[in-house]
Amino acid sequence: MSELPDNYDPDQVEPKWRDEWQDMDVYEYQDDGDTDYVVDTPPPYPTGNLHIGNALGWCYMDFAARYHRLVGDDVLFPQGWDCHGLPTEVKVEENNDIHRTDVPRDEFRQMCIEHTEDQIDAMKETMGTLGFSQDWNHEFRTMDPEYWGTTQRSFVEMADDDLVYRDEHPVNWCPRCETAIADAEVETEEGVDGTLYYVTFEGADEDSEERSSSDSAAEPRNTEDIEIATTRPELLAACVSMAVHPDDERYADRIGDRFEVPLFGHEVELIADEESDPEFGTGAVMICTFGDKQDVEWWAEHDLDLRMVFTEDGHLNDDAGEYAGLTIDEAKEEIADDLDDEGYLEDTEPTEQAVGQCWRCDTPIEILSKEQWFVEVDQDAILERAQQVEWIPEHMYDRLEDWTTGMEWDWVISRQRVFATPIPAWFCQTEDCDHIHIAGPGELPVEPTDEGPGIEACPECGGDEWTGETDVMDTWMDSSITPLYVRGWPDEEFEPTTLREQGHDIIRTWAFYTLLRTGEIADDIPWEEALINGMVFGEDGNKMSKSRGNFVQPEEAVEEYSADAFRQAMALGGQPGSDIQFQWKEVKSASKFGTKIWNITKFASGHLDTAHLDRPDPAYRDADKWILSRTSQVADSVADHMDDYRFDAALRELREFVWHDLADDYLELIKGRLYEGRPGEANAARQALATALSASLRMLSPFAPFLTEEAYDGLPHTEGSVHAADWPDIDMHDEDAEIAGELIAEVAATVRGWKSDAGIALNAELDKIEVYPEETPERAVDTYDLSEAVNAPVHVREGVPAVELVPVEIDPDHSVIGPEFGEQTGRIVGALEAADPEDVKQQKQLDGEIELDLGEEVAVVPGDAVEIHEEHRAESGEEVEVVESDLSTILIYND
Repeated sequence: MSELPDNYDPDQVEPKWRDEWQDMDVYEYQDDGDTDYVVDTPPPYPTGNLHIGNALGWCYMDFAARYHRLVGDDVLFPQGWDCHGLPTEVKVEENNDIHRTDVPRDEFRQMCIEHTEDQIDAMKETMGTLGFSQDWNHEFRTMDPEYWGTTQRSFVEMADDDLVYRDEHPVNWCPRCETAIADAEVETEEGVDGTLYYVTFEGADEDSEERSSSDSAAEPRNTEDIEIATTRPELLAACVSMAVHPDDERYADRIGDRFEVPLFGHEVELIADEESDPEFGTGAVMICTFGDKQDVEWWAEHDLDLRMVFTEDGHLNDDAGEYAGLTIDEAKEEIADDLDDEGYLEDTEPTEQAVGQCWRCDTPIEILSKEQWFVEVDQDAILERAQQVEWIPEHMYDRLEDWTTGMEWDWVISRQRVFATPIPAWFCQTEDCDHIHIAGPGELPVEPTDEGPGIEACPECGGDEWTGETDVMDTWMDSSITPLYVRGWPDEEFEPTTLREQGHDIIRTWAFYTLLRTGEIADDIPWEEALINGMVFGEDGNKMSKSRGNFVQPEEAVEEYSADAFRQAMALGGQPGSDIQFQWKEVKSASKFGTKIWNITKFASGHLDTAHLDRPDPAYRDADKWILSRTSQVADSVADHMDDYRFDAALRELREFVWHDLADDYLELIKGRLYEGRPGEANAARQALATALSASLRMLSPFAPFLTEEAYDGLPHTEGSVHAADWPDIDMHDEDAEIAGELIAEVAATVRGWKSDAGIALNAELDKIEVYPEETPERAVDTYDLSEAVNAPVHVREGVPAVELVPVEIDPDHSVIGPEFGEQTGRIVGALEAADPEDVKQQKQLDGEIELDLGEEVAVVPGDAVEIHEEHRAESGEEVEVVESDLSTILIYND
């Protein structure tokens, strides 16, 4: 127990506990046979910035991990870092003003490693600031040989099962990054301004070689020109055919005709295909290799030629003739100008396009035909495994299903980069030998560009010269085995992890690839539950942006209030799966709640000591039984919410209980006993208070780890860390006590509120109070604490109070009487004030007017000219205040 200061100072407390927790094993995974709760923690890219969206996901994971430690699970909460990939390479190139090819491969990789280490350090500092409870003994970096050796092992096993293969195939290609990328790495930007070009293709006359022998005597047939519409004139050199819809009557007799590609001169044939849209442009489109995936489908289905005119770095090659060397954008402009100059360009019009872009650099992607490594995608198997996972919320499964069923190509996993897991393969250099050696498990980890294969002679040709694969793996090949790695595969038999927490924006990548890989390698699901978080929007409801002025870093909220306040705001933002709106008022409210918790703890610590606690059979009063029953009930309910990952509902219910039931009601009820009660009664209150407060701190600890640790440490009856304690198991639910307690608490609050409104001191004595409950409790209500709280004897009665409302005073309204009665106003007012209030009340109610005997005449006064003041009188005739509450009618006697 430590002495508690009057005020809680998070600037002092939070750094203190961060340091102390580093020396404690409270978050350490024991692996001792207890029920495991294993978090498949997302390894973030080490950007150096743990932004607020990251923080939301880690808050969810930390809430769950801390809760499951409290309920007795052996929790493994590791932390990984997804080090490899384009973002790091691009940043290193920018920082050093180089291209990766300007320095040796191993030197560039080392530059990436050093940069990544710095970024990791910055993000770990933020994680510590926010109080996350990872077990740092289980930290991993995908750039470490131990990890990428495991990635290589997974590659080898899938290759052995013929699930990894190498082939030439059209792939998405980023000209900026100069690498293949998977479908999931292509972001589509809608509504991009573009231009639709209407271009004439001249008909190609049939020559004698193209006509059949039976037509040899016929005259050459002239083919009429055709007009096509395209948004990409820069692909004219790659045009290999044209397509129209078979039902488009405009081209019914033209299928099979040949045309000359303008500017480039080669001939192409018009084909019919149902995928062609007759409503687009002229209904005729060119097929190029490749403008989009539709081109790829047509190219494969109709066995068309391959004419590749784009280079890997986004220029036109020699097959583009005089346009060779131009960038794609430059070629678009020059070719369009030349089409216009040569008379081929009939018209242009603005249009909007959907453009696929590289998700890392926003460069429009191209489709190139390249030798690449692929992983086979079995959509049915992925969905079958995904259906065995509990998705939270459930509809997030639909996103995975939509993506999976829409997959058109296998997963291209090779990248033409440096900083990534090497593909463990070598190519035999003997002429005409196509053998590829893939490393065996004993050769791993291996860097094929630095080391030779584990065999000397090629098994197919006997050659002994090898070239290592320079391509590396997609970074998702690393992060898609996190559950396998965390569970000790391949040394240990794989068991699914418990929880995968991630954002909905990477369901199509991380969730999809992990289901694919774990299923194929371990024939199992990767995790039992998938908890999905949404995005965090700014206070104005818009996506956070520095230009909008709504951008918030977690550290800002910590500096302004505290880490605990920020964490609670994240919990209360909304239920998992929904996008949440960051609101400063929520952080401020959480900070105020922290002050409330501290004040309760400070008050309690002054009354609690071990000598008076844990005595057998305490003499609990109704108020004690009520708070203990409520604590028991809240602990069960909050646990249910936590089990369902409804952190918002759990924290909201807990805060309501602590703020109102414990602080506002119970503490006020027991102050009399704590200060002046007999020893047995005071000790019972102390024990109930200690139980309820300790339980509250434990329940709150997943959300506010710093505050609860400091408060728990300051109580005399607690030992060790609150985070190593047990979840409350009170088992004192008492329905009768709750009915009585709710009545007592409400009456106390109502009477104290009435005193405040009436300007009466809260400690002022009252003659007595009678309470008439709406529903009479089955047993007598113990009013000892209630009497002390309101400073009056309290009697709980059955039935309806015998009270009548008696008129006692008449208040004439001069603004109504004056204008109507003029000089008689004085006499009228005097007569009203002298009249019997009961008689005036009756006349007003029955007739709507009052007759006044003025002696020589009778005056009739309108009912709205008087106000009748009434008082409640008890059956004894005593004046009484009647106050209605939700649960009872309260009679307050105060002469």
